[in-house]
Amino acid sequence: MGDDIQKKIMNHLNKKAQISPQEIMQVANAMQSANFSDEKTVRKLVRQLGQMANKPVSKDKEDRIVELVTKKNKSMDANMLQQIFKN
Repeated sequence: MGDDIQKKIMNHLNKKAQISPQEIMQVANAMQSANFSDEKTVRKLVRQLGQMANKPVSKDKEDRIVELVTKKNKSMDANMLQQIFKN
């Protein structure tokens, strides 16, 4: 990704959601090395993403996300997260 595009994306996220570039990079790094078959890891990431997005995640929704990711051995990509957080 070009530096100019990356900077624009980071600025947009910071402006719209008050998410700093450092927070974005921290989560991105955590997701790259995460074991998505481990329930604790997935719960931690779900909570962290919910807090960053300022979107409360109910216990029920957290459980559904964890089950979806851990039981079906799917990685948590942006499309999956978008669908989950819409509901």
